[in-house]
Amino acid sequence: MPLHLVGTTADARAPRIDVVSVHEEHADFVCLTLQRFGVRDVDLEDQLQEVFVVVHRRLHTFDGSSRMRTWLFGICMRVAAGYRKRAFRRHERPSIDERGGEDLFDTLPTTETSPEEAALAKEQRERLLAILDSMDLEARGIFVMFEIDEVPCDEIAEMLGIPTGTVYSRLHAARKAFQAAVAREDARLRNERTARRLRSEGAR
Repeated sequence: MPLHLVGTTADARAPRIDVVSVHEEHADFVCLTLQRFGVRDVDLEDQLQEVFVVVHRRLHTFDGSSRMRTWLFGICMRVAAGYRKRAFRRHERPSIDERGGEDLFDTLPTTETSPEEAALAKEQRERLLAILDSMDLEARGIFVMFEIDEVPCDEIAEMLGIPTGTVYSRLHAARKAFQAAVAREDARLRNERTARRLRSEGAR
């Protein structure tokens, strides 16, 4: 049975939801979803608040015909899209240190790691984040959920309110997009190395 919202004239015995209850139950999910979409740790609280501003404004449109997390996922994607556009206009490419130690990419060096290994691990994480940042948001979200967070396809399907077969199809497309992004990033790095070498040779 669809949920009814506070302030409607629906049957008083029907379950009711408000922004406070949505926040209490789903704030952790929203934070994780925003991270999957590439929101930096330093900006996470602000973007979380932005999501719930939208929830407050639009909650009257939620009729319970879909799962709350499906609805919130769509809001998170739109908020993250706006966030990414603003970052692009500022020409930001956050470093690992700026993003903090996100659970999504648990490859930080240990105290036993040599300086060379630590530098390589940081470079690999920077490369992965650059690749993910270049992907379409929905493809990135599904790719991160399955490949990094190891969320099963049936759970992703339930979360997004789509058939499991559709998740497999979108995951296949996301993997292709990831590989294309890898190729672009590799080409960018090669060009940067070539430019540095030419500048070094010209300075001699």
